[in-house]
Amino acid sequence: MTLRISAAERKAIRELLEFPLLASIYGRRSRRFPVGGEVPAGELAFRSNKKPQPLSELERALVLATVTGVTGWNFGITHHPGYAPAFPNYPGSAGGRTFPSAAGFHTTEFFFTDDSGTYFLSTRDEAPAVEVDDGKVDIDAWLETTSARYRKLSSSRIHLPRQEPYLEGHNTWIANHPGSLLVIPVADLAQHLIANLAFFLQNGYAVYDDVHDRPIPGVETFTDLRHAGDPFPLSFAEQYTLAEASAELITSVYNGHLLLGAMGLGGWTFDGIDRLSILGASGDPEVPGLEFHVEHDDRWTLPNPTGLPGVFETLSRPHVRDADDAVERFAQRKFGRGGPLNAQTPGPWKDNARVRGSAAPYDARFLERLALQVRYIDDVFGKIPGTVPTVHILNYLQAQHIDTDFYDHHFAPGAYLSTHRDHQGNWH
Repeated sequence: MTLRISAAERKAIRELLEFPLLASIYGRRSRRFPVGGEVPAGELAFRSNKKPQPLSELERALVLATVTGVTGWNFGITHHPGYAPAFPNYPGSAGGRTFPSAAGFHTTEFFFTDDSGTYFLSTRDEAPAVEVDDGKVDIDAWLETTSARYRKLSSSRIHLPRQEPYLEGHNTWIANHPGSLLVIPVADLAQHLIANLAFFLQNGYAVYDDVHDRPIPGVETFTDLRHAGDPFPLSFAEQYTLAEASAELITSVYNGHLLLGAMGLGGWTFDGIDRLSILGASGDPEVPGLEFHVEHDDRWTLPNPTGLPGVFETLSRPHVRDADDAVERFAQRKFGRGGPLNAQTPGPWKDNARVRGSAAPYDARFLERLALQVRYIDDVFGKIPGTVPTVHILNYLQAQHIDTDFYDHHFAPGAYLSTHRDHQGNWH
């Protein structure tokens, strides 16, 4: 997609680039009332006399680039005495994005939906395509790179009935509203758990099954591990994984939330949409969501979405053959072509080949030990991870044009920024 940017929009972009970071932080609020919106009852009842207004292609690209964009090379983990002189082999991605990721695992990807349809936007394994110099980029190239990655999945906005359980009650009037952009970060917890198991193993730890109060068969042979007698509880490892992935999800959309104020758009970050309904596991054929593959098992209290075939596939069955296949793909992402630990991958150092090539390798014994633990979890619990979902959604970002009339009617002065006051004149 080629973005056509008008002279007025270029002026708005210049002003956006000068907007103070602290003003975005201090001025951040959830501004939920859009043009075309209605609060039907209560002290804040109000009906907009304007029509819903979708974001322009430029506005959408700016939001998505800020949430998902690749901003340069991941610097990796500088030093660990247990690895020295080898370079620590933590990262899963060679690139760095606009938001942090624990140890550079980067297991999150993005979907978004608006009035024009539903899309996938992948940046997890993209190499930097635009130079970032002193925190500045060529804005045209930056936005073109983002829009070129859109993959249209449907010509329709995701359908969510305006009722519970699809939406939490307080969001039934506004979530996924006509005219809005809804950004949906999705994490592969199967891969994130494998990354953590590898991290623990490399640092001398295995895990044990505290859910069933028994060791994982075969781990007793790992006597050479530095912490062989002090394994991590599996439930801890999986909660740790959930928390780390959640940090990716929220910080990505929080960046977008800060941008909304700078641009004069309304919206907010929230978690009040049922994740199973979004993914396609609501059980209602009229609410297909993203149409992920969903697994069911009597051992689980909830259905388990595993991925969207050919689009977003987790390192779990049926997208991988078995535990060995999952571990092999995990290692290939790190050490294979374009990976962060491949000597041929460019990077930020003066001698990239030397730094990347010095990474601690995964030898055959290491991969066998890693696969043994992954296989046990899959066999005993029927999925990866065993005690938390395979696919994780937490926070969404909704971006929309606000109706300042609502705030003028119900609020004292200061409920919105000057950027909101001037948005229509500056951007449209």
